[in-house]
Amino acid sequence: MNNELLLSELQSDEKSLLDLFLLIEEFVFETSDTSIQNIEDIIESCQSAIVDVENPLEQVEILINELFVEQMFIDKQKAFWPVVSFHIETSVDYRVVAPTLKAVILQYIVESCGFETDIVYVPDHTMLRVSCDEHYAIIFEPVTGESIDWHQLDDRMDDIEGDPSDIELLPIENTALISEHLTALKNSLIKETGFNQALKCVDLLIGLRPEDPFERRDRGFLLHQLDCFKVAYDDYQYFVEQCPKDPAAQLLKMQLEKITVVDNTLH
Repeated sequence: MNNELLLSELQSDEKSLLDLFLLIEEFVFETSDTSIQNIEDIIESCQSAIVDVENPLEQVEILINELFVEQMFIDKQKAFWPVVSFHIETSVDYRVVAPTLKAVILQYIVESCGFETDIVYVPDHTMLRVSCDEHYAIIFEPVTGESIDWHQLDDRMDDIEGDPSDIELLPIENTALISEHLTALKNSLIKETGFNQALKCVDLLIGLRPEDPFERRDRGFLLHQLDCFKVAYDDYQYFVEQCPKDPAAQLLKMQLEKITVVDNTLH
């Protein structure tokens, strides 16, 4: 799948988030054998765990216990998530799943068990909200599995500007989650020197946010690493012009002033 076709898919609402993350994996890593059979097996176990339970709240509590204890999805926050944690099948097998991807996988599992589930931002984390019924919901952190009560939610929402009574906990838009996922994957690939694959992530991010100077800066860096400095120069220059007060832009400007980009003409 080429960039334009994938970008069109990423900006449509026709596929589930998990399907879109699978498409991203296939595009970035050039694979065509991605599978979610291990996720389907987990769904079966979760459905079996709640089949004889009638109370929705109790069902959700059992589901969370099944996922994080019985299925061993419990993890701790990491300063760096390795590239392998962005491969859907492998990360689930090893239970080391990058946070945004994990939120999307857990949403898919819980929705498959019959519960309305959305991904929300609660300072300072992306979390899952599962509606038990029209009156009650459980909000939990996808990495650790820890849930928060209403007092903790109120405390966290107090940090957001504006009248707390007017603040509504809205689902994160798909494009924002896709961008968050691509950015984290890009950073992990750069750290593990997967520059060609990181460049694919940046190209998609620029397709989603064409005017973002920081993505242009990152593309310039990656092109520079891949010995395409003439093309990188234009991205560096764009970043310097758009963010003149950024310390990185000031340093780049000094470096660019010392460099002359020459067009090589072959005769």
